[in-house]
Amino acid sequence: MKSEPVLLSQRVLPVAVVLAAVLLLWYLGCVGLNAAGAIERVLAPRSADGQYTATELVSTTLNMQRPVLPAPHQVVADLYASLTGWPLDSPRNLLYHAAVTAQSTLVGFVLGTLLGIALAAAIVHSRTLDRALLPWIVASQTVPVLAIAPIVLVILGSLGFEGVAPKATIAMYLCFFPVTVAMVQGLRAPQHTLTELMRTYAASPLQAFWLLRMPSALPFLFPSLRVGIAAGLVGAMVAELPTGAQAGLGAKLLTGSYYGNTIGIWSALVVSALLGLGLTAAVAGVERLVLRQGRPA
Repeated sequence: MKSEPVLLSQRVLPVAVVLAAVLLLWYLGCVGLNAAGAIERVLAPRSADGQYTATELVSTTLNMQRPVLPAPHQVVADLYASLTGWPLDSPRNLLYHAAVTAQSTLVGFVLGTLLGIALAAAIVHSRTLDRALLPWIVASQTVPVLAIAPIVLVILGSLGFEGVAPKATIAMYLCFFPVTVAMVQGLRAPQHTLTELMRTYAASPLQAFWLLRMPSALPFLFPSLRVGIAAGLVGAMVAELPTGAQAGLGAKLLTGSYYGNTIGIWSALVVSALLGLGLTAAVAGVERLVLRQGRPA
């Protein structure tokens, strides 16, 4: 049996190597992409003869105020200043924007999950709905969310829906598809002999659904939920762009692009990635809890 330090090193070492490679490529990219701007805006005006050393060039490219690609330490410093320099309810704190986006994501995720399960149940129990609904469900995902988001937001706005509801609707639109497809496969997973056994016991369709089909579908459901909540986060952020919202990570990205604040844009991107990892990890934790309780002792 392997010792705990060996197991820990096998898990940590590959992640550390990949992280080091990403940081190295990131810094090299900063030097390459920021070099022209550093020479034009900083080094050339500062030097009378136009001469500068390679060290000065590298140092300047990694510490520019408005870089094309900010360096990792600049993003970390901006994140630290945002998270510690302002109260949690301040629009200058990225956690405030993360909370606004997370709220829309979670509401859309719940609605999308319920819609996906309902559609899957209808498709499995009706051949007519299977032929009528499933092609349209697949076709709905071929429409780019950037194109459909403004239309949905305008329609819901004209009906008086504002705030979380329009953004949650876009998140739901992206969430329901993976849940529907996975649940259709999961609800059809039980073997024919088991379904016939339920009929032998005179079980109603509802009893067969809850006692046989639904437990068989859980291993299919939770992977789709992890995909769905990540897609819902993207949908919530996209929905914040055309509304001119003042809060949310999507609004933070849009504001940064208006003012050319690339460091702020990357900080918001890092927070959105961490938020996505956190939400996905939460779903994975629920999955382990539910499936563990469902196993026989």
